[in-house]
Amino acid sequence: MPQAKWLKRILKFACCAKAGQPLGLGGKQCQEHKTGTKDAIARMRPGTRTITALFWLFAAGGAHAATLLVGVAAPLSGPSAILGKQIELGTGLAAQANGIELKTVDDACSADGGAAAAREFAAAKVNIVVGFLCTEAIEAAMPILKDTGIPVITVGVRTESLTDRRAKTGWPVYRLGPRGDDERNAVAATLTRLWRDELFAIIDDGTIYGREIAETFRAAAEQAALKPVFVDTFRPQLDNQIGLIGRLKKAGATHVFAGGDGDDIAIMGRDAAQLQAGIVIAGGENLRTPPGDVPYATGTLMIAPPEWADVADPKVLAAFTAQKTVADGYALPAYAAVEIAKAASAQAASTGKPLTDTITGHDFATAIGPVRFDAKGDLSQSPYRVFRFDGTRFVPLESN
Repeated sequence: MPQAKWLKRILKFACCAKAGQPLGLGGKQCQEHKTGTKDAIARMRPGTRTITALFWLFAAGGAHAATLLVGVAAPLSGPSAILGKQIELGTGLAAQANGIELKTVDDACSADGGAAAAREFAAAKVNIVVGFLCTEAIEAAMPILKDTGIPVITVGVRTESLTDRRAKTGWPVYRLGPRGDDERNAVAATLTRLWRDELFAIIDDGTIYGREIAETFRAAAEQAALKPVFVDTFRPQLDNQIGLIGRLKKAGATHVFAGGDGDDIAIMGRDAAQLQAGIVIAGGENLRTPPGDVPYATGTLMIAPPEWADVADPKVLAAFTAQKTVADGYALPAYAAVEIAKAASAQAASTGKPLTDTITGHDFATAIGPVRFDAKGDLSQSPYRVFRFDGTRFVPLESN
C-alpha cells in the first residue's frame, strides 16, 4: 500500500478515536483534529512521519484500553429480581458519574446462573465484578473468576465461609456489607459495654436466630464477668407478654435483650409500659422492619447497620432523585462498589500492582462513607450501630 494512503488510514483511526468518534465516521470534531494533525505530519521527514503516525495509533488504542469494564452480577429474574434491580440502578448511576463501562448479567440467584455469569465476564475480559446477593451464585462463580484473575466485590452475601476460607480457596472476593456473625457479635460487644452497670436479662424466642444471638451475648457477658439477672426462652407471636414482663420485673431487670422479631418486641414494650416495669428493651436488626398494629415503645434500642440513605453523600442522593428513583436496599452499596472498583483500578494502573493488592488494606471514600477491607476481604470495621426509637423512628443513640 502506498505510504500516503497508509498514513491517511492511520490518521483517521487515531484522530477519530481521540475525538471519541466511532471508527469509519466523520464528525466536525474528528475532521478538524484530523486536518490539523495531517498538516503537521506532512511537514515532517518521511521517517519521522511514519514514527509519528504509529505513535498516534498506539496512543488512540491506549485511550480505549484504559476504559474500566466492570461486570455486574445481579438476580434480574425470579423472586429476587426486585433486589437485583436495586443493584442495576446503583451501578448504572455510578458508571454514568465515573465514566465506567458496565457488563450486567443476570445470575438468577442460582449456582447455574452464577457459573454462567462468570463465564460471560471472563469472555468479556472485565476488570472486576460487583454485585452478587446469593451464596449459591457467588460460590459457583468464584472458581471461574479466580482462574481468570477477576476480583469480586459482593454487596449482599453474608455467608461467613466465603471469606473465612480465603487462605484455602484463594478466592479474590471482598464483602461490602455485614458477615453472618456480625450482628450477634455487635450485640454482644455493644450491650456488654452499655449495660455493664445495669441489671439486665437475656431472652430469646427459641428460633436458631434468636438462640444464637442471645447465647453470643450471654457468653460475652460471662467473659466480661457480668451475669444476667434473668435468662429464659419466651413463646413468640402471642397477643400479650404480660406474664413474661411480670417475671422480668420480679427478677429486677431494668434492661432486656430479646432475640426475636419486631412484633414480639413491640408487644413486650407495650406491656412493660402498662405494668410500669421501667424496662428498656433491645433487639437486633429485625427491628428495622416496622411492626404490626403495636408500635415500638419509645426508648427501644436496635443494634443494626444504618439506613444507607441516612448517611450517604447528598450529591449522590440528588443523582438518584434526578432520575426519579429511590436509593433504597442495595442501590447505594452497589454505587459504592463501583466507586471502589474505579479507585482500586486507578491505583493498580499507577503502581503496577495487581488489583487485589490495591483493594486489600486501603481506604476508599465512597457514597456511603469510608470503606476498608481486611486481609480476608471483610470490612475492617463493623457497620453496626446503636439506635433508639424516639416515638417515630430509630435515631442514632449518640444523637439523643
